[in-house]
Amino acid sequence: MDLQSEEKAARLLAMFRVVITDCLPEPASIERQCLDGLATVECWEARSNGDVVGRLSEVDAVILYHEVSMTRELIEEMNQCRVIARGGVGYDNIDLAAAAERGIIVTNVPDYGVDEVADHAIGLMLALRRGLCASQMRLKPSLAPWDRCAVEPLQRLAGQTFGVIGCGRIGTAAALRAKAFRMDVVFYDPFLAPGMEKALGLRRVSRLEDLLAQSDVVSIHAPLTDCTRRMIDASALAAMRKHAVLINTARGAIVDTAAVAIAIQYRHLAGAGIDVLPEEPATDDDALVRLWRSNEACAEHVILTPHTAYYSEQALKEIRQTSADEVRRVLAGERPRHPVIR
Repeated sequence: MDLQSEEKAARLLAMFRVVITDCLPEPASIERQCLDGLATVECWEARSNGDVVGRLSEVDAVILYHEVSMTRELIEEMNQCRVIARGGVGYDNIDLAAAAERGIIVTNVPDYGVDEVADHAIGLMLALRRGLCASQMRLKPSLAPWDRCAVEPLQRLAGQTFGVIGCGRIGTAAALRAKAFRMDVVFYDPFLAPGMEKALGLRRVSRLEDLLAQSDVVSIHAPLTDCTRRMIDASALAAMRKHAVLINTARGAIVDTAAVAIAIQYRHLAGAGIDVLPEEPATDDDALVRLWRSNEACAEHVILTPHTAYYSEQALKEIRQTSADEVRRVLAGERPRHPVIR
């Protein structure tokens, strides 16, 4: 090995090692540019925790998305990791207690994708409420009936009630979009500061049951916590109006999808637009997925999208840049801008 090669090898050995566990394939150009001279970057493209087990002992930083969960078992493999950067808003796939015990800083990207997710939620509502997908499925086989019979009965959006569960950045953005359609907007969020309803010009209810009973559209924008896990179960669905539709662009485990499938089959719910499932990627083990793929007439009232509400080229760039910036700050001995506080 010549002197130049030896110097290059020495520099690489002195650099930190950063891995992007899932979702992002090569080239990791944004991350490498951000961490240039400080760390090497690897893309593992894992599809499950099984693809990561046994590989974390010599990693200095991790960037992860939503196909891998940083469980206690995985975190306990980490002998030198300083930071876990979640490429997204929610961090329910990271064991914060285990990370804290190891002295590992956890960060997220709390302010990306607001427009994208809010737009997606409204798009799902429009597709259901205007019969867009139902008419496509009805017309394709025979091109008939080529008139309003393909979508009727439809009701005017203006004046309907749009219910928001979780009025944070995204929930607020969705609420304001619904207001633009002249809908009556109501929200439930026990953690939002008093008076915010006045600032936003929205109605507030103190009980989830009240929101469910009043809403023609229920749109979920809450984080996944012990309180929200399976919040929308059979009991909650029974409290909704039979002509109502459910939208979920937040976290899959907030909704009992099997209960949703039953509610749609028995006409206790008019439709569902779902971007996130309790288990991903989707499989036929999920009753709602089976219904969506079936030839049942009520399948036209189910819209599933493959966890893409967050996505635009601009949003993806923001996620990647912010996550890499947080890793750079921690590895350089600086304070992160978006630490997750347990």
